Amino acid sequence: MERIADHPRPLLRRDWSSLDGRWSFAWDRGAGWRTPAQVGWDSEIEVPFAPETEASGRGEVTPHRACWYRRSFAAPALGDGERLLLHFGAVDALATVWVNGQQVARHDGGWTPFHADVTDALLAGEVEQEVVVRAVDDPLDMEQPRGKQDWQDEPHMIWYPRTTGIWQRVWLEVVPAVRIETLQWRPSVADWALTIEATVLDALLDGRPREPSAPDASPDGRPREPLELAVTLRVGDDVLADDVCRLRDGELTRTIALPDRGIFSERELLLWSPRSPTLIDATVELRRGGDVLDRVASYSALRSVRAERDQFLLNEQPLPLRLVLDQGCWPDSGLTPPSTEALERDVELTLALGFNGVRKHQKLEDPRFLRLADEHGLLVWEELPSAYRFSPLAARRLTQQWVEAIERDRSHPCIVAWLPVNESWGVPALPSSPRQRALVTALQALARTLDGDRPALGNDGWELSDGDLLGIHDYGTADVLAARYADGLDRVLEQEQLSRRRLLLDGVRRDGRPVVLSEFGGIAFTPAAAEDATWGYDRVASAEQFADRYAGLLAQVHAIERLAGFCYTQLTDTWQEANGLLTAAREPKADLAVLAAATRGVVVSREQVAAATRGVAPSSPDGGA
Repeated sequence: MERIADHPRPLLRRDWSSLDGRWSFAWDRGAGWRTPAQVGWDSEIEVPFAPETEASGRGEVTPHRACWYRRSFAAPALGDGERLLLHFGAVDALATVWVNGQQVARHDGGWTPFHADVTDALLAGEVEQEVVVRAVDDPLDMEQPRGKQDWQDEPHMIWYPRTTGIWQRVWLEVVPAVRIETLQWRPSVADWALTIEATVLDALLDGRPREPSAPDASPDGRPREPLELAVTLRVGDDVLADDVCRLRDGELTRTIALPDRGIFSERELLLWSPRSPTLIDATVELRRGGDVLDRVASYSALRSVRAERDQFLLNEQPLPLRLVLDQGCWPDSGLTPPSTEALERDVELTLALGFNGVRKHQKLEDPRFLRLADEHGLLVWEELPSAYRFSPLAARRLTQQWVEAIERDRSHPCIVAWLPVNESWGVPALPSSPRQRALVTALQALARTLDGDRPALGNDGWELSDGDLLGIHDYGTADVLAARYADGLDRVLEQEQLSRRRLLLDGVRRDGRPVVLSEFGGIAFTPAAAEDATWGYDRVASAEQFADRYAGLLAQVHAIERLAGFCYTQLTDTWQEANGLLTAAREPKADLAVLAAATRGVVVSREQVAAATRGVAPSSPDGGA
């Protein structure tokens, strides 16, 4: 039986079939091909891995501006009124899709999903269908949200190899003509309720998302029965609610009260938290009269998050944030996870290291990771990948990706903060440019507008203005941090400069907002032979030194008064950055129990460190011995 975490869209599930595997492939190489008929197919690739990765079967890092993909597939049998959707998890960056020579989709943005109804492009009979994809990804385009993808031929400093073309899963889905198109959940701990937001699409009305409310709108002239949405909520075998509500104009917003036993200890059993990540399974049916037109599976959770008076609150209780920076990269497969099991291993190791959350850095992660974080109770900060040149085009692209990311992910209970801008990347003149400052404000306000149930930051690291949380990036040693923060966070915010940048922009005050040390640490530990090829913000020569340095640093961070939490850099070694707690192959660089104790704020003696780290040595950056 398939696990929910294996589904490419865990929050809105129907039966699906994968188109991953071997595809025909061709680099454009400046040929300027514009249609599938022009392409000279000369090789193959393993989808969904980018051609720059070994997992793709290619491992070609030479920059190219465009590439092409092609494969055949057997179309599933379609019943009366059924449609076939072709889904792409992510294609970097500008994708054009043809089916049997007919263009069916065009999508700009390398981080978010899109799909096409390909029913009308299918060839009749039991014949093979053909899908072709063109991906344009200019390696020198600094106005696209590129995250940490390098623009140079080889990775340098903190930037990594490029990801071109298809890098998340491709899949097919058979759907009814009248179907549930979108599904979102909003929990309310205060009201002890879940709100469902749904839209219905009727493909028979030329794809318009609204269902006519007039009784004479039926194509055959007979009055239509009204559409209804039936929702069943369960935890295990316990049915929490059965609700049926009529839709109007193809949209529904409905608040469903949950059974409330009143006593806090009983209520806590239903609340989602890292300690008890209770998920509420949902079955949602679209009905007309006595007929079920569509049925999907989903889930939600009852939890609240907000920031107030120096603290991050989960379910109205203070929760110190213990986050780790997670780049979401693998040596052989780049940004694409090698498997669902690899994603789950990352979640489990993060928790085993004592963290209660991750900051996914400059990457919109595969939805499978978010489902696993929901299951395991791992908190997630979601971060928008940066563009590097400010312009109206960059602003439009960032806005589009941010809207699509929030719409894709806002129903995941694990996500507890939105982070649109990192370290003034893409807005380098933030202190002096009203337009750049307005972009940061707009992206932060957009998260509040589209979601509103989570804290949203503005810029993170320095040059802070907007935001429900304030994030500081400080890679000082334990002694430096002890001296810098001895007189309190307010003095640091008002007087210090980090990386030669002021922390608060002119006219900005803290006003009681919680402060998170959202990047620090970066201790590198690699074999001596690898030191020239790797770097970190600090460096040690042995597992004992590594654990001791980490324990001392974390002890000092825990001692900073009125700090709402921290985010350590980083979870794994990532190409030339050797400052992970784990190697690139996910091997701990020191005893997990010692590292976890330090993460949680437990005092670890040097004797304990020495006893736990004898004989521990790191692997080389590529994951070998």
